[in-house]
Amino acid sequence: MKFTSKELTPYLSARHYFGSEQRRHRERAKLSLVQLADIVNFSKSTLARVEPAELMPPPELPAALDAAFGTEHYFHGLYELAKREAHPDQYRRFMDFEARAEVIEVFEPQAVPGLLQTREYAQASLGCQDLPKEQTEQRVNARMSRQERLYSDCPPYRWAIIDEAVLRRETGGRECTYKQLARLLEQVDTPDSRVQVMPFSAGPYPLMGGALNLLTLPDGSAVAYEEGIEIAHLYESSEAVKKWRRRYEVLRANALSLAESAVLIRKAMEDYKPCDTSPI
Repeated sequence: MKFTSKELTPYLSARHYFGSEQRRHRERAKLSLVQLADIVNFSKSTLARVEPAELMPPPELPAALDAAFGTEHYFHGLYELAKREAHPDQYRRFMDFEARAEVIEVFEPQAVPGLLQTREYAQASLGCQDLPKEQTEQRVNARMSRQERLYSDCPPYRWAIIDEAVLRRETGGRECTYKQLARLLEQVDTPDSRVQVMPFSAGPYPLMGGALNLLTLPDGSAVAYEEGIEIAHLYESSEAVKKWRRRYEVLRANALSLAESAVLIRKAMEDYKPCDTSPI
């Protein structure tokens, strides 16, 4: 059956404009989707879905398109705008702050923090939210895009505190969970990151009901983002941020030390270790 290009609506959003510009440059270069797929090392189906904005561009695609078309950072710039549209409206301002933050402090009671997730873990955790497959893929790509700064020349300093429940909840199968915990273990104590675990033995604590992010910006100011099941709130006033900061510091003081956290993560990994995987 002959392939028919879908009609584009470039001015609906930055994501739609990204897709339309991909097609415009592709057609100007007289390339088919198959030919472009070979050049940028992405599947034809992925490129075909990016053009009508059915799929959020994967994080690696903008650079590949800029290289293919000789457009310097053109597609990179479009992607920076488009990736924010994969998140709910109330999250976008937080994303802008996170992208500039020099210090990122996170508490998560139920899941590995997004900045530390593997793609497979993100797919499994987002895939349980009863969303259309396309929307789930968009959110996974957007979550992965948030991690790009971690591999830059000046990554933000991260401190994550997680509940022990995060280690005990199998997500995406045993192998997926094992690899995710291995990734977490790598981040426990590095020049740029710290990870602590709040153990079950600590009993109840004030922040059990929701996630918390504290962001310190280059000018020394800070914001707090508190997230429940369906409601999230961004706090920008210094007094409100101080309140959340005090709660986070209490949590940090009562969590396991870095060394103790590493031991507990390794112990949890034993429950998910594939038969053919050597101990870490």
